[in-house]
Amino acid sequence: MRCPFCGCNESKVVDSRPADEYTVIRRRRECENCSKRFTTYEKIEEMPLLIVKRDGSRELYQREKIFNGILKACEKRPVSVKKIEDMVDSIEKELYNSMDKEIESKKIGEMVMAILKKVDDVAYVRFASVYKQFKDINTFMEELNKLMNERTKDNN
Repeated sequence: MRCPFCGCNESKVVDSRPADEYTVIRRRRECENCSKRFTTYEKIEEMPLLIVKRDGSRELYQREKIFNGILKACEKRPVSVKKIEDMVDSIEKELYNSMDKEIESKKIGEMVMAILKKVDDVAYVRFASVYKQFKDINTFMEELNKLMNERTKDNN
């Protein structure tokens, strides 16, 4: 860290403590050249995520949109709010761990469908019907048949 007084690159940390509710580390440093002290702050660099929509437009990632979509799919189903929050946390963790700065909304929709399929079949079908934009009852039945076939294979 460069000393703001003499410009020397060598300094030692004499005190460290958390600040801003543990989101920042405050460090007191002492320059090894001029012995003057100064303060630095260290925090995690948050990478903004951009969502690329179907039409090619981009918008900032909003956790609430995923939460609300799952909540609506799970309406009147035996899925707790805690479970929904856990699902959103899991998806969000995967998104940030991917290190991509831009993520297609299609990928998020597929992640939501995959996690809902494991939790509740009805919620999965509800979400899929909106996400995949089912045009008619035949498309809806095809998805139900796929789901039933997967369940039959899993049980055998």
